[in-house]
Amino acid sequence: MDYQRFLRTREPIWKGLEEGLLRARQRAGAMRYGDLEALAVHYRRVLHDFALARSRFPRTRAAERLAALAIEATYVLLPDHETSRFGIARFLTRTFPRAFRAVSPQIAVAAALFVASGLFGLFLSIVQPGMALAFLGPEAVTGLSEGTLWTESLGTVIPPSISSSAIATNNMSVAITAWAGGALAGLGAFYVLLLNGLLLGAVVGITAHYDLAGRLLTFVAAHGPLEITLILVAAGAGLTVGRALVEAGEAPRRESLPKAARAALAVLLGILPWFVLLGVVEGFVSPSTDVPLSSKVLLGLTLESLFLVFAWNPFLGESPE
Repeated sequence: MDYQRFLRTREPIWKGLEEGLLRARQRAGAMRYGDLEALAVHYRRVLHDFALARSRFPRTRAAERLAALAIEATYVLLPDHETSRFGIARFLTRTFPRAFRAVSPQIAVAAALFVASGLFGLFLSIVQPGMALAFLGPEAVTGLSEGTLWTESLGTVIPPSISSSAIATNNMSVAITAWAGGALAGLGAFYVLLLNGLLLGAVVGITAHYDLAGRLLTFVAAHGPLEITLILVAAGAGLTVGRALVEAGEAPRRESLPKAARAALAVLLGILPWFVLLGVVEGFVSPSTDVPLSSKVLLGLTLESLFLVFAWNPFLGESPE
């Protein structure tokens, strides 16, 4: 899709969200369920377009417009009590954990799909090693044949301060794409899960073919577990909205969809700051040869455990807010 076609086909959705936000600010109490449902759907589509613009059309007017629109919509759609004096603490200790629990069944589905596609990618790379060119490109494959991983340029050719920022931005884009893909009846989330699982399995198999899998696993030990978990959580949130679109359940769709959208939004807002931390780890710690494998494994397990405790919050009661 070229830039002009992107503008022509997607701008009506952006205008729809802008008009919906204007109505929400002017008469928030008078909005109907249908208005909220349309606003939530437009919001998710704008986030999907924002991720697309960031990757294909960076530093364009459309990318800047979508970024500003996404931020504005996030503030408007957040419940009023989240902006109070104790809003951040309440969000971290109550709102996010409740939303995480609500989408946990879909996170389990996302994990199963990811593992299945990863095993398929591993199988493909074992039976057909020549597929390495399609997955990694000729430059990376040449490096593997010479005993060099493409990850070794981090921290040497690319300064850690620059690479960490780029890594965090890229990982956020993947998570937002998986999350926003729920607006397409969950198909976008399925696509991100299956593609990334396939790539991960294939990469492990390809590096094993060149006897470099151990070095790859050493590189990902510090950041890999949490990074995969966050993407699965984002995809699970997207699947939650996709399910609400396709199957409303016992409650009417006009009730179930906004509820699912609010939970999915809370989940996304809760996981994004962790990507910044992971960017620092992947930029400074993961490529470092001075940090022993045991320390990287310990750091990876610690980050994973901290997130899961934070997300589930075992001290949170079951009563509604």
